[in-house]
Amino acid sequence: MVDEKYMLAAIGEAEKARDINEVPIGAVIIFENEIIAAGYNVRETSQTTLSHAELIAIQEANGKIGSWRLEDCTLYVTLEPCPMCAGAIVQSRIKRVVYGAADPKAGCGGTLMNLLNDERFNHQVELTKGILEKECAQLLTDFFKTLRLRKK
Repeated sequence: MVDEKYMLAAIGEAEKARDINEVPIGAVIIFENEIIAAGYNVRETSQTTLSHAELIAIQEANGKIGSWRLEDCTLYVTLEPCPMCAGAIVQSRIKRVVYGAADPKAGCGGTLMNLLNDERFNHQVELTKGILEKECAQLLTDFFKTLRLRKK
């Protein structure tokens, strides 16, 4: 139930992205059972590569914790992290990642590869997959369907 609660918060962030015509991906970071950071994709709005939900949330959490190390935090994200975000998650020492929908094109939490658990790195991340998967996937399906219809 706890995972679903926080994934619903991440879905709320994804809906903020959708509402400004961004790819609907949202993330929240939990520390001591409290949401300390949140983010959603703004890559199209900002025109900056690093504007992924996870990276925005990580940066906010760094400020709240006062450290680059997020060792006792859990990241909830609606879509499986890409290579860039997975790298940032490992580097920030996040303890656990929970994601909703798998990403067959860029997923680095087990779909294409698993950067989060690669034993060659000095940190591995606990991973939980598929929490509210249908809801997370539906946000993306609906967004891209609407986008294709607009282009016709």
